[in-house]
Parts: sequence; structure tokens; C-alpha cells
Amino acid sequence: MKHYDFIIVGGGAAGLSLACHLIDSPLRDRSILIVDQDAKDKNDRTWSFWTTRPTLFDSIVHRSWSRLHLAGENFEQIIDLGDYRYQMIRAIDFYRFARQALSAHPNVEFLQARVDQIEDDAAEARIITNGHAFAGSWAFDSRFKPSELKPDPTRYHTLNLHFRGWEIETPEPAFNPQVATFLDFRTPQKQDTRFFYVLPLSEQRALVEYTLFSSRLLRREEYERALGNYLWNVLQLGDYRVLGEEKGIIPITDQPFPRRTGRHVMTIGAKGGRIKPATGFAFLRIQQDSAAIVDSLLRTGQPFDIPADSARYRLYDSLMLHIMLRRGAQVQQLFTRLFKRNPIERVLRFLDEAGSVWENLQLIPTLPPAPFLEALLRVKVLRQMPPGSIDIRDARAA
Repeated sequence: MKHYDFIIVGGGAAGLSLACHLIDSPLRDRSILIVDQDAKDKNDRTWSFWTTRPTLFDSIVHRSWSRLHLAGENFEQIIDLGDYRYQMIRAIDFYRFARQALSAHPNVEFLQARVDQIEDDAAEARIITNGHAFAGSWAFDSRFKPSELKPDPTRYHTLNLHFRGWEIETPEPAFNPQVATFLDFRTPQKQDTRFFYVLPLSEQRALVEYTLFSSRLLRREEYERALGNYLWNVLQLGDYRVLGEEKGIIPITDQPFPRRTGRHVMTIGAKGGRIKPATGFAFLRIQQDSAAIVDSLLRTGQPFDIPADSARYRLYDSLMLHIMLRRGAQVQQLFTRLFKRNPIERVLRFLDEAGSVWENLQLIPTLPPAPFLEALLRVKVLRQMPPGSIDIRDARAA
């Protein structure tokens, strides 16, 4: 049974990011096995994030914007991001770049196979795949299926972040490539939190995505009808061609995810709770988590000595999820006032969980107090969770 220093189960954003951080550190010569049942040869998603700092993947940023467009009921604004940039990375570019960088290291191996089991004892972790066993000093597990989440509605909030997007092309210039639409609430809310974002790739091409936070998923024709209505009624596009599409369902919850599932096994990515509950953003959080794991390995010889999640921001997430579940249609008013009445740097630091207590306090007078006071009373005092249950189905059904 071959032994590796690190076994990474799952070769998606979390697994490949961790591997890239390992080879970018003094641990670059350690043996690494990356196991994934998929070839990762399709552009199955895009990741967007704002940042002021470089990442390991700056060379494959597909598009970058210095201004954001926000729109809602009786509100529309273009915001200059200052030192920030809003960036987009295509999954296919990420997979190719990471695999090429990792393949340059002879100590890194790839295995395309399904992992049937992860075992753990006092000495090491072992993965079982196709009847073969591989041992590792440490194993990192990023496998996550929405159907595996077992919500606890008596203690935590859980709902779906689901989306369907089209990459479209128009015969005439229709988009401003310098401005990305970050939040556009000009679509029927139907008691949920629903919005569009538009990432212009050129004057004639853009990714237009319909995004919802809700308990109930939609039928395919409902997503497509909303996309068609937005393109016709809001963007006023009568002629366009759909070049491709993307879709996804991500459970969003304040329910804690265990990071240590064995003496030598650690969860990463969505399985490790790296999706920001109030926004659904994950890519930059995965990079920060990967850097923290490498730092822990260098300092202590084990990966678990990483910063704990902020209790203050976990409370903010719980309050926002409570509002989304009980009063989803009001969220557009909250985000509109948040961006309209605060400097963009303060808002983005808050969403990044990087703002100080003082900065957080400065946000409070700019928001309507009633929804948050009600949520705080129900969550912390009465311990009441919103009624209803999450509808988790296979992503292909939507």
C-alpha cells in the first residue's frame, strides 16, 4: 500500500487550491495524491470574487471590473470599487492551470477514481477506491453532495442558493465591459430573495445569471422564463443567442460543519463549511482556508490549528438567513440601503468578515432596524426557527 504525505479527495476548487498552496510553500517536495472521479475537462461553473490582494490564480482571471452596477426598486447606482477589483475565473481555466502547475512536480500524482471509503487509525488515514487502498499522513476530504446535508430546523437555518445562467451574444453592442452588474433585484421577488447579475465579457457577450435564496427549487421552465423576461423587459434585448449555460444548487446554512472527521482526516471546501452563509461566496474563503492549513502544517506538523470562525459574523449570518426565510422579499431593501448609505470598502470588508467591530457598528444606523431586531429576538431569545423545510434535490432535476 503506497503511502503519501497528503491525500486530497476531490479535485475541484478546494482540493486543487489546497494542492497549489502546498507546492507554493516549503512543503512543495512532500508527496501528494489527488483523487477525483471526474476528468475536470469541462467549464462547469464560474467563480467571482472581489479582492485587493493577489492570489495564486491571478494569471487566469478571465475578466476583471473596477465598477459595479446595483439596481432595485426605485434605486440604481454604479459604484467605483476603489482599490478593489471584482474578478471572474472560469472553472476550465482553473482546472487546466492547477493541473499543469501540479504536474510539474514529480511528487504530485493524480488518480481518476471514486473514493468508496476513508478510514483512519492512530497511525495514518487510508482511502479505499476500486478495491485499492492508499495511505496518507493526512487526508483532506472535499466531497460534498447537497443531498448529504441533514438540516436541523429546530436549531439552524437552511435554505437553497440556486441559480441558472446563460452566456449570451447579441448582434449589436449591448453591454458595457467596464461595469459588472452585481445585484439587480428588478425581478418579481415572490416572497423570496431573487436577483440577477450580469458579467459582461465584451460589448456583445455576457453571462446573465438568475439567482435565488429560497427553500423551494424551481422547475427548469421557471428559471428560463425569468431569464427571458429579464433580458426582454429589463435589459431590453430582443435579439440574442445563447452560447452556453450553467446551473447549480448550494445548501446555505448556519449549521456548523465539522472540520476534523478523524485523527488524520480534515474537511475542506463546502464540506468544511467554507461557503459564506449570507452570500454564497466561497472561492476567496477557500484560498484563505488553504493558506491557513499550510501555515498550521508548517508551524505544528498537523493541519487543524487554523483560526476559528468568528462568532460575531456567525450571528450576522444567522440573522440574515432568518430574514431570508421569513421575509425574503425584504432583502432587496436591506442590500440597497447597505450599498447606498455606506462606503463600498466598508460593505465589502463586512461581507468578507474583515471589518472591525467599530465598522460593523457604523453599518447599523444605515439599515432598517425592524427586521434585524425581530430576527435577533427570535434567534437568541425565543430560539424560534422559521417554519418550513428545505427542498434538496439533485441539481439535475432543476
